[in-house]
Amino acid sequence: MISALNRLVDLVDARLTGELDIDGLAAAAGTTEYHLRRMFSSLAGMPLSEYVRRRRMTVAAAEVVRGSDDLLSIAVRYGYGSTEAFGRAFRAVHGAGPGDVRRDGGPLRTQPQLRFRLTVEGSTPMDTRIADRPAFRLIGRAARVPLIAEGVNPHIQQHIAALPAAEHTRLKALGDTDPAGLLQVCDDLDPDGAEGSELTYLHGVAVTEATRVPDDLDAIEVQAGRWAVFRTSGPHPQALQDTWAATATEWFPANPWRLRPGPSIVAVLDRADDFSTATCELWLPVEPQ
Repeated sequence: MISALNRLVDLVDARLTGELDIDGLAAAAGTTEYHLRRMFSSLAGMPLSEYVRRRRMTVAAAEVVRGSDDLLSIAVRYGYGSTEAFGRAFRAVHGAGPGDVRRDGGPLRTQPQLRFRLTVEGSTPMDTRIADRPAFRLIGRAARVPLIAEGVNPHIQQHIAALPAAEHTRLKALGDTDPAGLLQVCDDLDPDGAEGSELTYLHGVAVTEATRVPDDLDAIEVQAGRWAVFRTSGPHPQALQDTWAATATEWFPANPWRLRPGPSIVAVLDRADDFSTATCELWLPVEPQ
């Protein structure tokens, strides 16, 4: 995976003025575009699309300062149909428009070429198992919320708090298959994992395909397949988020599995009354690499 990510970085620089065949690169590396994008955003701390934009504007800035071509020619070369669109992208990266930078020589904010390296970590074993599950459904109350990578997501908190206590009890009674108990489900996640991008959050339970779904509940159909199940324990949600990050930095690079499209599921097994600490299971859909 590390070598595939570095080839992706090289491809970005080779195609700054052209199209990126990320799917072809992923296939050549024996993985998928979905997995490659998810691993890139987790390890780089930014979506692939944002890195491409920053690199394009870094290289384009050198041409703007040189002044050998007019701004429209530079804009078209880097995939923009007008100087206005190019100017907006340029200003978002550098904090100043291309005309100002051409006149003043700056300011410029450079995005260096990324390079991924394998470091020796993993001194603490990850408590993991592989579960093979038939198709099932996730049912409950769903809402569209923005992605927040660190800390408590207030939008999810508000969604859960708005549900009456009787609804939590009702949902828990409906669950009849694994993952057991009340679940926190994230679906329709942008593969780039961009902060603030929208996802579907569902507070509910897992049921078999044969279980009748009440008309007033939302449902997510889950395909049969394998799941990597990570057990976490400690301060909440920090321990869970640390484990989520470690799946990208430690577990996937060391194991012959890759992410496949599907929801990520958190089952809370035990928790303190104030939810300051919790023991959870993080379920991620996987397939052989």
